[in-house]
This record gives sequence, C-alpha cells and structure tokens, in this order.
Amino acid sequence: MIKQVTISVLPSEAAEGTFKRYIAEEAGVEKQRITGYHIQKKSIDSRSRQPRVILQLQVFIDEQVQALPAFDPELQNVNNKPHMVIVGAGPAGLFAALKAIQLGYKPIVLERGKDVRSRRRDLAVMNKEGVVNPESNYCFGEGGAGTYSDGKLYTRSTKRGNVQRILQLFHHFGADERILYEAHPHIGTNKLPHIITAIREAIIECGGEVLFDKKLTDIVLDGDKIKAVTTADGTTIETKIVILATGHSARDIFTLLHDKKIEIEAKPFALGVRIEHPQLIIDQVQYHCKIRDEHLPPASYSVVAQEYGRGVFSFCMCPGGIIAPAATNPGEVVVNGWSPSKRNNPFANSGTVVAVDEKDYAKYGFTGPLAGMLFQQMVEQQAFKVGGGKLVAPAQRMGDFTENKISSTLPDCSYLPGIHSAAIKDVLPKEVNEALKKAVVDFGKKMRGYFTNEAILVATESRTSSPVRIPRDKETLQHTQIKGLYPCAEGAGYAGGIVSAAIDGERCVEAAIAAIA
Repeated sequence: MIKQVTISVLPSEAAEGTFKRYIAEEAGVEKQRITGYHIQKKSIDSRSRQPRVILQLQVFIDEQVQALPAFDPELQNVNNKPHMVIVGAGPAGLFAALKAIQLGYKPIVLERGKDVRSRRRDLAVMNKEGVVNPESNYCFGEGGAGTYSDGKLYTRSTKRGNVQRILQLFHHFGADERILYEAHPHIGTNKLPHIITAIREAIIECGGEVLFDKKLTDIVLDGDKIKAVTTADGTTIETKIVILATGHSARDIFTLLHDKKIEIEAKPFALGVRIEHPQLIIDQVQYHCKIRDEHLPPASYSVVAQEYGRGVFSFCMCPGGIIAPAATNPGEVVVNGWSPSKRNNPFANSGTVVAVDEKDYAKYGFTGPLAGMLFQQMVEQQAFKVGGGKLVAPAQRMGDFTENKISSTLPDCSYLPGIHSAAIKDVLPKEVNEALKKAVVDFGKKMRGYFTNEAILVATESRTSSPVRIPRDKETLQHTQIKGLYPCAEGAGYAGGIVSAAIDGERCVEAAIAAIA
C-alpha cells in the first residue's frame, strides 16, 4: 500500500530522519510495516515558540519502495536542423535553448558577456577596485544576473508552465535533489556556475551554439519580419526567429528598439535599498530564540505594506548572504544580494523597495517609452555621486534613517566595495524615501526586533524588474508589431525570477515553432 502522509517533527528529527513513529501514527499502522518513503515537500512552520518541520511524504507500507521515475530532458542532436537565434544566456535564454533542442531546432545563443569562469575576474575587479566592465558584470555574462542572485527557485508562476520540469532540469545538470521538494528551493551562488556550465556544454554537445562576446547591435527587418541580427564584431546571422532574452538591465537594447521604432512602453518597477541585519537578529525574530537551532536554516522574512498609497515590500531576501555591486555602467551604484549554498555568512540582507510609475518619472521630466529607464538611471547616478565614487555605496543606520540623522558610525557590512555614511534621502526621490521611512517602522511592529539601529540601509536597490515592457500578443507571444520577434522574460517585462524566466523562455520557443509549423 502507498499512502500520502503529512507530519510535523522537530528540526533535529527531520535532519536525522528519526520520524518513522510519526509516520506510523499518522498512517494508522505499526512502525515495522513502513518500508520506506519519499519526501514530496518540506517546509518550516516557525509561528510557535518551537519551530517545526512539516513533511509531506509518499509512504510505502508492506511493500518494496519504488524508485522515483527517471527524468529524461529529451535532448536530441540538432546539428543540421533549422536554427533560431536566442539573445542572452541568462535563465530564459538557456532554458529556451534546451527547449529548442527538445523540439528539434538548433539554438544559436548570443551572449554579450563572457563565460562563467572569465566573468569571475571582472567581478573581482568590481569588488576590489570599484571598476565596472559594461559587458561583463553581475548582470551581463553567462547565466545572466541569475548566476549571482543566489539561485532562489521558488515562484508563484505555476499557471504559466511546468515548474517541476524546470527544477528537474536544474537537478539533472547538478543541483541538489532537495530543490525538488523544499518549499523554498535554493541552489547557492557558489554552485550555480557549475550548473550553468553543464547546461552550456549540453547545448553544444547537441549541436547548438553558445557564442560569447557577441553583443547584439542591430535587428535587421524585412518590412515587419525578422531577417537577421548583427553583433558588435560585425557578425550577421540570418534568422526568422529571435528570442529576445536580454534581461532587465540591457538599456542599449531598449534604446535600439526605440530608435528603430519597434514598439516598447514604460512600465512601473520598484526602487529602494538593501537592508542588512546581523543574521542573529533575524534568527531571533523569526525563530523566537536566543540562538538558532543548529538543525534550522538561517531565517528569512517577507514583509509588505501600503504607505502613502504606495506598495513597499521586501525583495530577494538573502539569509546568510552578501550585498553585491550590480551596476552595469561606470558612474552608477546599484546593489543586489546573494547567498552561498550554506547561507553561512553573518549577515542577512533583503531588497526593500517602493513602487514607482509613470507619474514619478514625469515629475523629473522623463516621458515616453524610456522614461522609467532614465528615471532609474538618474537615481543610480545620484547614488554614485553621494557615495563618492569607486562603487562605494551610501549607507545609513535604520534608526538614523527614520530620524533624518547622518550616522556617526556604521556597522560592519558585507558590501565589499565599501560604504559611506550619508543621508539616503539625498539618493532616493522624496516620495520613495518617505514611504520607506514609514515602512521600516511598521515592519518593526510586525517583526519585533527588525527595527534596530544595528540594521543598515545601503543604496540603491533599483534593478528589481525591467522599467520597460516590450509588448507581445497574449496568445502567440510574438511582438505586437514585428513577426518572428519574441520578447522574453524579465527584460521584456514578463517574468520575475529564475524559474519564471526559464518557463517564459520555454514558452516563447514553443510559440515560435508553432507559428512556423
């Protein structure tokens, strides 16, 4: 007999696997009749003083444990098959390439940046010297921004596609099997590069191409149809299909489309700061303890509020994480966060951001399709100016921020280029600053201990999503104006994370092939 069972156990029992008696009680059988189980979902309930681990299990009673079905990525040789061009080697682009191979098309992936290994050198220069390579940074390069956004794989996009298939593909290419059942699956920035490399090698082995230092500079049209693409080194590739998966920071692509009169539109996004606490404080707040149980992961949080008519929310929370420089051009300061797989750094950071839209852009004189992009760029350049250069970031203690006081001292911070004591209000637009001030106080009322002067605000978190949407038909996913152009994932305004971007990449390929079948 096979039975579905849900049990609640202590963290130590979950870690050690000593919970058969709970299974027996829940299943209503003797303990010795249980021959084994598979974990289907694992989550943590920390609402009470004693956190519990909730396990959903497939339990085998009086019969041999069945192995889980083997996963087949269904890849084939496409060396001599029709091709399509995929612009960008982030999650959307790479998973689009895998889907193309599965469906019998040869993907030619154009990546403006470098491969993962070479990219690391440029990141080291950013952190140590404060120098930005516009083509190779935390946003541009193999794996895209997803490679260094710590590998969070949870998503609400279940209605858009097969989330489990995306997780299985990540597992197939080297991710730990825990991502298949944990409620908040996470790979870790230290492990993602190996997985991204394995995906690239599989694409090439099947006959696809992944080309680095191939920055898209032109889309050649024949009337309202795609004819070819051109790259910065003068290469021209004829194609009828372009999957545009360039990410939320490819401002030159937005500008190119605008200059060619290919329809784009400004969209709302969110703007704010990274807030960093000692991880110990977040553990105490969330787990109601002085010292976190060694069997529990570093605690995370998610908060949201409405302040002065604006949404304020935490974003990309990184327990045991690091704040990283995410600028894509000199003269900007942008911060993001990531965690290693063990999440064992002493700090916890989260983007804490405020919704902005076209009305905000217009106050600063920005109108038209690129208004949000120019507004975003203005704030990032102001952060650079206030920080003093070399990617040094403006920072302020949380209590001082709400009291409009420059912090006389700053706590230790994980942001390697360095921080400079400054007023965050000198960086953020007034409306954003005021909403954020009220929100952190309100968040402190929801999470006792969150509001503290031991926490630090680091500006600016501004790459939460694309400030531009590239419109596409809801059914065909094709650009509303150009046939054969498939705007995809975060850069086009249609996704919000690694898994949702990967799903959108797959969907665009399916739609493109269906359109020419």
